[in-house]
Amino acid sequence: MGFTDFVSDAGFTLLNHWLTTRSYIHGYSPSQADVVTFKALKGEPTPAKFPHAYRWYKHIATYESEFSSLPGDPSKPHTSYGPDASAIAVHPAKAAAKDDDDDMDLFGSSDEEEDAEAVRIREKNLEEYRKKKAAKGAKPAAKSMVTMDIKPWDDETDMKELEANVRVIEMDGLIWSASKLVPVGFGIKKLQINLVVEDDKVSIDELQAKIEEDEDHVQSTDIAAMQKL
Repeated sequence: MGFTDFVSDAGFTLLNHWLTTRSYIHGYSPSQADVVTFKALKGEPTPAKFPHAYRWYKHIATYESEFSSLPGDPSKPHTSYGPDASAIAVHPAKAAAKDDDDDMDLFGSSDEEEDAEAVRIREKNLEEYRKKKAAKGAKPAAKSMVTMDIKPWDDETDMKELEANVRVIEMDGLIWSASKLVPVGFGIKKLQINLVVEDDKVSIDELQAKIEEDEDHVQSTDIAAMQKL
């Protein structure tokens, strides 16, 4: 069992939770899994309530003219994608919280009433865990590859100036990468630019706000894709 209906908030919540750490419904590029799921929606998700589903919806919409050519099986229903039955919960946030609780139970019993032997074993395991962690040394900084869409006001916007204003932005942990102009209609092209960020140092929301300060050129920004490195 995968996605359910997208009529109620429960269906959108499940989709939003699934896309929290994913750019696409299945795999690492657009496919028929995205197409059938996109078509199953009656409308775009509410950005405030379902930000990840909304980001995915707007990104897949840019491929609408290519739907028939995307790889995958178009005959499979949208319900064949998404979490399996064992992963579905009444509220995904609660399920995630439960998973976190389970992951924390690494060192013995978590019962409130613990006897002295259980405490001793837990403390011993904890000490061994700390030693192993110290021996491994510091972990490399967590990074993400982000694809951002930056939309101009109209077809008269100077896209070279727009991109130059974007790339001049500097933040500790931010590296700009390749970019291209993508047609969106009526002669208007958006700037699609890749960047690598250190997750602990760079706030994507703050970066978008800095870009949108260029009100002479930038109408809006969207995150088209994000992938952990």
